[in-house]
Amino acid sequence: MASTLDDKMKKLSPARRKKIEARAAELIAEEMCLRDLRRALRLTQDRIAETLGIGQEGVSRLEKRSDLLISTLRSYIEAMGGRLSLIAEFPERQPVILSGLAKMDTEPSPTGREDAPTSHP
Repeated sequence: MASTLDDKMKKLSPARRKKIEARAAELIAEEMCLRDLRRALRLTQDRIAETLGIGQEGVSRLEKRSDLLISTLRSYIEAMGGRLSLIAEFPERQPVILSGLAKMDTEPSPTGREDAPTSHP
């Protein structure tokens, strides 16, 4: 008789189960797109749109984009009740939390275009 994953999990200690469940949640979170994250938080596009002051179709477009300004991503995450952190990971080093990028991203660009890259010394 083949055992199921549930059977195997029940045989583990509560501490081990908790550790496995936490790691599984981390892996799932690492792979979520914005739409999946919004749905996991049980939020609608209309609710996010209202918070951001845009239309529902604007939220739909944001969720489909693969390239967002940091300020746009930060606003979207904050509209869901979260806080955006950027972490740089390198081999054989502890992760580094990046700071100041959100401020740079909200400065007006020399061209006046929101999507134009800004340069900083």
